[in-house]
Amino acid sequence: MNKKIFYLIFTFILFLLFLNTFSCFTFALGDPQIVSKINSAFENIKDWLIKIATPAAAVAVGTGVFMKKFSFGDEEKIRTGKKLIKGSLFSYAFILAIDLILSAIKSLIK
Repeated sequence: MNKKIFYLIFTFILFLLFLNTFSCFTFALGDPQIVSKINSAFENIKDWLIKIATPAAAVAVGTGVFMKKFSFGDEEKIRTGKKLIKGSLFSYAFILAIDLILSAIKSLIK
Protein backbone atom coordinates (compact mmCIF):
# COMPACT_ATOMS: atom_id res chain seq x y z
CA MET A 1 0.00 0.00 0.00
CA ASN A 2 2.87 2.36 0.77
CA LYS A 3 4.41 1.77 -2.65
CA LYS A 4 1.15 2.70 -4.36
CA ILE A 5 0.94 5.95 -2.43
CA PHE A 6 4.59 6.70 -3.17
CA TYR A 7 4.12 6.06 -6.90
CA LEU A 8 0.98 8.18 -6.96
CA ILE A 9 2.69 11.11 -5.23
CA PHE A 10 5.81 10.71 -7.39
CA THR A 11 3.72 10.71 -10.58
CA PHE A 12 1.77 13.75 -9.41
CA ILE A 13 4.98 15.67 -8.67
CA LEU A 14 6.43 14.76 -12.08
CA PHE A 15 3.20 15.89 -13.72
CA LEU A 16 3.36 19.22 -11.91
CA LEU A 17 6.98 19.73 -12.94
CA PHE A 18 6.15 18.83 -16.54
CA LEU A 19 3.17 21.20 -16.55
CA ASN A 20 5.22 23.98 -14.98
CA THR A 21 7.93 23.59 -17.62
CA PHE A 22 5.48 23.95 -20.49
CA SER A 23 3.65 26.85 -18.87
CA CYS A 24 6.94 28.75 -18.48
CA PHE A 25 7.73 28.18 -22.14
CA THR A 26 4.28 29.32 -23.15
CA PHE A 27 4.47 32.54 -21.16
CA ALA A 28 7.98 33.36 -22.31
CA LEU A 29 7.75 32.51 -26.00
CA GLY A 30 4.08 32.58 -26.89
CA ASP A 31 3.67 29.33 -28.81
CA PRO A 32 6.85 27.27 -28.80
CA GLN A 33 7.63 24.92 -31.63
CA ILE A 34 7.79 21.85 -29.40
CA VAL A 35 4.25 22.45 -28.15
CA SER A 36 2.90 22.73 -31.68
CA LYS A 37 4.72 19.51 -32.61
CA ILE A 38 3.28 17.75 -29.57
CA ASN A 39 -0.21 19.02 -30.40
CA SER A 40 0.04 17.78 -33.98
CA ALA A 41 1.37 14.43 -32.73
CA PHE A 42 -1.59 14.06 -30.37
CA GLU A 43 -3.96 14.95 -33.21
CA ASN A 44 -2.41 12.21 -35.36
CA ILE A 45 -2.65 9.70 -32.51
CA LYS A 46 -6.29 10.65 -31.89
CA ASP A 47 -7.17 10.22 -35.56
CA TRP A 48 -5.36 6.88 -35.68
CA LEU A 49 -7.16 5.60 -32.56
CA ILE A 50 -10.55 6.53 -33.97
CA LYS A 51 -9.72 4.76 -37.24
CA ILE A 52 -8.71 1.64 -35.27
CA ALA A 53 -11.70 1.79 -32.90
CA THR A 54 -14.28 1.25 -35.65
CA PRO A 55 -13.03 -2.14 -36.89
CA ALA A 56 -12.23 -3.22 -33.34
CA ALA A 57 -15.81 -2.51 -32.26
CA ALA A 58 -17.12 -4.34 -35.32
CA VAL A 59 -15.00 -7.39 -34.53
CA ALA A 60 -16.13 -7.36 -30.89
CA VAL A 61 -19.80 -7.10 -31.84
CA GLY A 62 -19.38 -9.84 -34.43
CA THR A 63 -17.70 -12.07 -31.87
CA GLY A 64 -20.55 -11.47 -29.43
CA VAL A 65 -23.15 -12.26 -32.09
CA PHE A 66 -21.40 -15.47 -33.07
CA MET A 67 -21.00 -16.40 -29.42
CA LYS A 68 -24.76 -16.01 -28.91
CA LYS A 69 -25.57 -17.79 -32.17
CA PHE A 70 -23.38 -20.82 -31.52
CA SER A 71 -24.04 -21.14 -27.80
CA PHE A 72 -26.30 -24.16 -28.37
CA GLY A 73 -28.50 -23.23 -25.42
CA ASP A 74 -25.71 -22.59 -22.91
CA GLU A 75 -26.98 -19.67 -20.83
CA GLU A 76 -23.50 -18.60 -19.72
CA LYS A 77 -22.30 -18.20 -23.31
CA ILE A 78 -25.45 -16.26 -24.20
CA ARG A 79 -24.89 -13.88 -21.26
CA THR A 80 -21.22 -13.51 -22.16
CA GLY A 81 -22.13 -12.71 -25.78
CA LYS A 82 -24.65 -10.09 -24.68
CA LYS A 83 -22.11 -8.52 -22.33
CA LEU A 84 -19.53 -8.44 -25.11
CA ILE A 85 -21.94 -6.74 -27.50
CA LYS A 86 -23.10 -4.17 -24.93
CA GLY A 87 -19.58 -3.46 -23.73
CA SER A 88 -18.13 -2.97 -27.18
CA LEU A 89 -20.97 -0.68 -28.29
CA PHE A 90 -20.70 1.34 -25.09
CA SER A 91 -16.93 1.66 -25.49
CA TYR A 92 -17.21 2.75 -29.11
CA ALA A 93 -19.91 5.30 -28.23
CA PHE A 94 -17.69 6.58 -25.41
CA ILE A 95 -14.76 7.05 -27.80
CA LEU A 96 -16.94 8.92 -30.28
CA ALA A 97 -18.41 11.09 -27.52
CA ILE A 98 -14.95 12.02 -26.28
CA ASP A 99 -13.94 12.95 -29.83
CA LEU A 100 -17.06 15.11 -30.13
CA ILE A 101 -16.39 16.84 -26.81
CA LEU A 102 -12.74 17.50 -27.68
CA SER A 103 -13.74 18.93 -31.06
CA ALA A 104 -16.28 21.22 -29.39
CA ILE A 105 -13.71 22.44 -26.87
CA LYS A 106 -11.16 23.00 -29.64
CA SER A 107 -13.64 25.05 -31.66
CA LEU A 108 -14.48 27.17 -28.61
CA ILE A 109 -10.83 27.87 -27.91
CA LYS A 110 -10.03 29.01 -31.45
